[in-house]
Amino acid sequence: MYDWANSAYGIIVTTAVLPVYFKSVATSSGISNASSTAYWGYANSFSTLLVSLLAPFLGALADYPNFKKRLLSMFCWLGIVMTVGLAFVPTSQWQMLLTIYIFSAIGYSVSNLFYDSFLTDVADDLQMNKISTYGYAFGYLGGVLAFILFLIMQLTSGFGMLDGVGIAKMSFIIAASWWLIFYLPLQRNVTQKYSVTSTKSPVSGSFKRVFATIRHIRQYKKVAWFLVAYFFYIDGVDTIFTMATAIGLDIGIKTTELMIVMLVVQLIAVPFSIMFGWLADKTSTRKGILLGIGVYLLICLYALRLKTSFDFWVLAILVGTSQGGLQALSRSYFGQIIPKESGSEFYGFLNILGKFSAVMGPFIVAIVTQMTGKSTIGAASLSVLFLVGLVIFAMLTKIAQE
Repeated sequence: MYDWANSAYGIIVTTAVLPVYFKSVATSSGISNASSTAYWGYANSFSTLLVSLLAPFLGALADYPNFKKRLLSMFCWLGIVMTVGLAFVPTSQWQMLLTIYIFSAIGYSVSNLFYDSFLTDVADDLQMNKISTYGYAFGYLGGVLAFILFLIMQLTSGFGMLDGVGIAKMSFIIAASWWLIFYLPLQRNVTQKYSVTSTKSPVSGSFKRVFATIRHIRQYKKVAWFLVAYFFYIDGVDTIFTMATAIGLDIGIKTTELMIVMLVVQLIAVPFSIMFGWLADKTSTRKGILLGIGVYLLICLYALRLKTSFDFWVLAILVGTSQGGLQALSRSYFGQIIPKESGSEFYGFLNILGKFSAVMGPFIVAIVTQMTGKSTIGAASLSVLFLVGLVIFAMLTKIAQE
């Protein structure tokens, strides 16, 4: 249900509404389309950089008894409160809008770290693919329902009471409320099963454990090389997710059509996420991940021909087929190869590499877009990241045995 809960933030705030709203606010302040897209990329890079610096230490802290849920709750509330705060930023303050968004994104990302690490507490290795992919599927379904609420509000002009700015601000409140309401089942029913030995100084102990893990990383060769591959390919996934709406606007897609595209992508992702879990159990988690990376490589190359609405629809549908499956199988694959008692610490490393890599992706898109004046070329440049990730992950078994 937590996948369901924070899905409203993912589709409404990160993907559908805030990028459009921000570009509108920035344009009214004299910022060009290309520059506003770049600033959006820089904001995402900065927020992920902050998260990446904290992730392994917070993860190690969460491995102590009864700490995991406390930390999840703390950052969950940070994200919810900051999301509400987006609705109260004056329309002339585009800098403040980006700042509040950064804090909301930190709450969203760090709470997901602790949520992901709960996978080892609620599932054994044989259950992880199914539970992780079902989680993503339910997340997309929840996002669809929250998004429909937003669309109804947009199509009816807030039942005749709101203008465009008012609708955007109300959507942030909807996302925050959805997040809070559906977070409660996890808060009430999920408990931490695995933990390390308790200590009188958990904060200093967390730092010591993280540095000890780094010093002895050769003991976890398969984990280490998976993290390197993940570093590259998940960067492309996150970047396409956060930059898609801005790129669509740059090629002339109307805002209403963009909203419909996002809804369709969410719907497609529900059955395809489950299908990836089924495929992984029938073949292997490894083959499912390789398939997902391959589809994303095709997406990047297809971005070079983005000119029309039809082209954008094709690209969006391709994203919908693989986005949830690739992320869900990466989450479960990692849970299968790490020591369970230090699960949050290791998921912290997964988070630091995933999020730190996402500093690079939006930055690459931003730089290439500004240099060429075409955001489609910026999106296509992400193919390098997927290709590197594909090669390393394909060689993972051989590398781990050396």
